Amino acid sequence: MCIINHLLPFWRLTSKTRVFELSSFKARTFQKINAQCFNKVNHLRSDTLCTGSEKKWQKPMGFDTGLKTYNSLTKGKEPLILAKEGIATWYSCGPTVYDHAHLGHACSYVRFDIVQRILTRVFGINVIHVMVITDIDDKIIKRASELNMSSTVLARLYEEEFKSDMAALKVLPPTVYMRVTENIPQIIAFIEGIINNQHAYATPKGSVYFDIKSIGSRYGKLMGGFVDSGGELGDTGDTDKRNARDFALWKASKPQEPFWESPWGKGRPGWHIECSTIASTVFGSQLDIHSGGIDLAFPHHENEIAQCEAYHQCAQWGNYFLHSGHLHLKGSEEKMSKSLKNFITIKDFFQTFSANEFRMFCLLAKYRSAIDYSDASMNEAKSVLSSISSFFSDAGAYMTGKLLCQSVDEGFLWERLAAAKVNVQTALTDDFDTPRAIDEIMGLIHHGNRQLQAVTKGGQSSRSPAVFGAILSYIEGFLDTVGVSVKENTCVPGESSHGTLPSVVEQLVSFRSQVRSYALATDDLAPVLSDCSQLSEERKSQLKEHRKQQIREREPLLKACDVLRRDLAPLGINIKDRGNTSTWEIKEKRTELQKEEAN
Repeated sequence: MCIINHLLPFWRLTSKTRVFELSSFKARTFQKINAQCFNKVNHLRSDTLCTGSEKKWQKPMGFDTGLKTYNSLTKGKEPLILAKEGIATWYSCGPTVYDHAHLGHACSYVRFDIVQRILTRVFGINVIHVMVITDIDDKIIKRASELNMSSTVLARLYEEEFKSDMAALKVLPPTVYMRVTENIPQIIAFIEGIINNQHAYATPKGSVYFDIKSIGSRYGKLMGGFVDSGGELGDTGDTDKRNARDFALWKASKPQEPFWESPWGKGRPGWHIECSTIASTVFGSQLDIHSGGIDLAFPHHENEIAQCEAYHQCAQWGNYFLHSGHLHLKGSEEKMSKSLKNFITIKDFFQTFSANEFRMFCLLAKYRSAIDYSDASMNEAKSVLSSISSFFSDAGAYMTGKLLCQSVDEGFLWERLAAAKVNVQTALTDDFDTPRAIDEIMGLIHHGNRQLQAVTKGGQSSRSPAVFGAILSYIEGFLDTVGVSVKENTCVPGESSHGTLPSVVEQLVSFRSQVRSYALATDDLAPVLSDCSQLSEERKSQLKEHRKQQIREREPLLKACDVLRRDLAPLGINIKDRGNTSTWEIKEKRTELQKEEAN
């Protein structure tokens, strides 16, 4: 038994998003069940032991999803097999809330948000996602001391800011957030279990350390053995450790630091133990998926595995470890991080770019690949979104009869749409390959654009709006699945709006189109001049001169129309002239003035 079995009656699956939500479930109730369930797990675990002494990954038993995902435990793609059909248990390391979140954090959270959306909305798998908030830590204590404020207050402030940043990035919240400080009794009980299983020891100074030698060659499932950690693995502050590589489960308190009472004296949890405890509290001795940035693989995730398997006495606790690649600033091989002071905060990022643009930036690379952040890479993402938006505008104009085209090869477009659907599904099945999926979407748009070649005069050719409606619907559905709102900052003719701007633009563009049509009406003399066998030379000369005069007189009108089009573009109003007609769209533009006002 574990807390997940108590939680299932409280989950509500929404028909639109297929995302689990807590329904009428208060934090106090959760903590009560949490404590009761953990004690039960602690009591029963000796009756459900699994054994094993090998590092080799064991293929799980259960429901084969048909997907393959890269598993850091095997360094290769493996079939994704879940313990329960249609349900994925997922644990992720959340933030240590002592400072502003930056783009390095955002990149990992957005990438795994995309993966979870794909699992849920494409493959119908309900993800039960638990994220821990580290609200007690050396960095938090140090920062609170510098600011002369309570570590609890500091942590709550940055926790709320983190959640606000994630909402701005359109990252869906986990099923539940759990704070370290609200799970201290469970952490103490977990440490006691590891001690009882002879894999940890207390020191005379009141700290508790994990005994790495006690698990022998089983340590190192992610990294392949002992790694030179540069001092990160072990804690050097206690000379009573048996081995330099042993790491802290419980830290004896220091003067002026927060503490909790424990069987070993006053202290607080170590970093790694909090995740092992909370994940086990909720999901028990088996976890489907654990995620985090690649920088957490060692020593954090490595130590989590060691702790959980020592506590549960099992051969394999987490079945799949998914790691996202580093975010690098262009030209730097170092990851973006606070310690290196080479980071961009999420709030600063939003002064220049949007959530849609950052999400597309993430979609254009595989989630586990390192990715370079630069103006060029962000402009590439903007360009992709602009191409999609332009296609939506053109296809919408065609469907409403405002864009005149040659006959459309409807059968060919239906074939391309069907092929794109299959290819996108195949790409997502293969380790959530979003770059390949985006390529398929852009290929479909390319074929659609080739059919939307505007003509000056409308003929009697048949129109095919249905196939373009199907293409737009599919693309919009796919983008919504991965969290991109292509129309979020775009208004196109015919769409409803609560504001008056679209109506004003519609009237302005309509008036401009009438002026352009008048200015271009000199073409009406062309048929007369082309068939002038009955006209005298003098009459021909008069007509030609009359046409030239009209062109000279109306040329300022055409120039004025062009100037208006150019002047409106920086304001986010794009006008496209199509023969004698024009279409328009409104796009969000971040001007220098807006940036200054934001600052």
